[in-house]
Amino acid sequence: MSALVAPLLVELCVEELPPKALKSLGEAFARVLHEQLVEQGLADADAAVTPYASPRRLAAHVGAVRAQAADRPVQLKLMPVGVGLDASGGPTPALRKKLAALGVAEAELASAVARLRRVHDGKAELLYWDSVVAGVALPAGLQKALDEALRRLPIPKVMTYQLADGWRSVHFVRPAHALVALHGECVVPVQALGLTAGRHTHGHRFEAARDPIEIAHADAYAETLAREGAVIAHFGQRRALIAQQLAEAAARVGGGCRPIKDDALLDEVTALVERPNVLVCQFEEAFLQVPQECLILTMKANQKYFPLLDAQGRLTHRFLVVSNITPDDPSAIIAGNERVVRPRLADAQFFYDQDRKRPLESRVLGLAKVVYHNQLGTQGERVERVASIARWVAAQLGDATLVRLADRAALLAKADLLTDMVGEFPELQGIMGAYYARHDGEDVRVADAIEDHYKPRFAGDALPRDAVGLCVALADKMETLVGLFGIGQLPTGDKDPYALRRHALGVVRMLIERELPLALPALIDAAVAAFGERIRDPRAALRAFIDDRLAVSLREQGYRAQEVEAVLALQPALLREVPRRLAAVRTFATLPEAAALAAANKRVTNILRKAEAAVPPQVDPARLLEPAEQALYQALQAVQPAADAAYEAGDYTASLQRLAALKAPVDAFFDHVMVNADDAALRANRLGLLAQLQRAMNRVADLSRLAA
Repeated sequence: MSALVAPLLVELCVEELPPKALKSLGEAFARVLHEQLVEQGLADADAAVTPYASPRRLAAHVGAVRAQAADRPVQLKLMPVGVGLDASGGPTPALRKKLAALGVAEAELASAVARLRRVHDGKAELLYWDSVVAGVALPAGLQKALDEALRRLPIPKVMTYQLADGWRSVHFVRPAHALVALHGECVVPVQALGLTAGRHTHGHRFEAARDPIEIAHADAYAETLAREGAVIAHFGQRRALIAQQLAEAAARVGGGCRPIKDDALLDEVTALVERPNVLVCQFEEAFLQVPQECLILTMKANQKYFPLLDAQGRLTHRFLVVSNITPDDPSAIIAGNERVVRPRLADAQFFYDQDRKRPLESRVLGLAKVVYHNQLGTQGERVERVASIARWVAAQLGDATLVRLADRAALLAKADLLTDMVGEFPELQGIMGAYYARHDGEDVRVADAIEDHYKPRFAGDALPRDAVGLCVALADKMETLVGLFGIGQLPTGDKDPYALRRHALGVVRMLIERELPLALPALIDAAVAAFGERIRDPRAALRAFIDDRLAVSLREQGYRAQEVEAVLALQPALLREVPRRLAAVRTFATLPEAAALAAANKRVTNILRKAEAAVPPQVDPARLLEPAEQALYQALQAVQPAADAAYEAGDYTASLQRLAALKAPVDAFFDHVMVNADDAALRANRLGLLAQLQRAMNRVADLSRLAA
């Protein structure tokens, strides 16, 4: 008999799981199992939960689980008293039917009606049925939790297989061979995927001390598997051990060598082994004549190896293999991996040699035969558009030399798509183009731009290294954004097949971090012009999209939502000004007068919005009758020139600080002046004064957005 509260262990032993999905499968299995137990009252929300995931198992350990959930009172609202009881206080047919559905027999009806509770909710008197629901027992509750955990697994692709009886079929990610469910030391009799739970599982395919392995207690799971099954079941522990062994192996090689850093590869390899053993292998140094990006990619993508870099970051002829077995003599494993990698490297060398036999420029015409998008034409047409935009950007940023180099780089930027190397490894587009451009004798700035025009490729990636690369990178991303927005291919929800969010953020980063004097509306116009009549006008939607990506980025950097809204509400043309505007707003918010001015600004905005027509910021001083409006006008005349001068000089902080002097006259104005006077001329003059005030206050940011 299980203890009242004990740890719970559930494990599903299966055939090798998809490595790229293993981590998420393990985490989801444990999370949903725990959530379901909590929902049924069998576990607490703060119970310690440990997910386990190895190539052949998904498991979860929950620190404290009840054998029986506590009974819980249930208060069920039935119906209004007038509907449930007749004039004599007896049950109506509607109430009889409802109570029968709740399991009340006809003989118990009178006593059940007497038990009903009356509650007045302020509108009517209602009948409530109070009862106690018995807490679920662990076997039933765990069965429900297990079924739900399996149903909600993020399985990338389901397979179908037959059970041993030859009649029944099961749909799951991989065939399952054992199910363990232990509450403390007791087996919980649950079933899943045609299996009945027990306490026996399977360890390492080749190195387990015995098979099957008996788990005596839920808390003994990980230790028993490690000792008798040669399996490190915890994904994180296995990953940390691999990282440690990689570092130790690199240190043994010496010379400052280090394994290439790749978290995705480390996760994938962790999902491929149950007890890691890192070995050092090597290949012929002659292969190092091939660009190291090619060799690194083929070793990582095809073989799951960790290339070794020297102290300067250059690829060496050694690499690390994470084996799943630990023989006394590893020479056969080492030799086998060295033999396997050699043809891969030879292929890379062949592609590299063949590609260099043709100049990169000779491939440009072939892009006219490659479809880019059925509504946007070929890659050749796309190259023409990118070149057009790049020339415009270069003309804004530099001289004729920059225009010429940007045009040349844009022409060649996509040519490597037709090379054998990029055909085999699409991830190398741009990188290989740069190598081939250098081989062809192109200007080094052109070659660099061919590689850099894809940057930033991901969040945190480096920006293009020089002006030529910036021109082509901006052109490439704007062509993609304008083209796809122009045909209505916008991201929806979490779906963004063309990575438009990444492209927009790349544009934002280049404009801001390189402080480019490019107005975003003009940049969008130049990109739209490159398409002619092929697309619909995307300007408004695209500007809103870019502003949204900028707002998300700024909030992630720590700016408050109100600060970001205040600055972006004005849609500044030069995004390079945004950081200085934000800094000014943040400083302004610390002033004692800030809250009152923001509130007043919001009030002004609301008043002007309700005006029958647009209000020009014009004031006739002769019509200022009240002392308070005269004082506000005079304060504006004193403050606005200095605030505008600071604004024009780019000193946004000083510009906003000048506005602090307006607090007292603004407060007095709203205390003593009726804006919407009966006299139309007087009303128009006061609205004009408020419009002038609004203009003075909202040049750096819309300060009304700071109001609480």
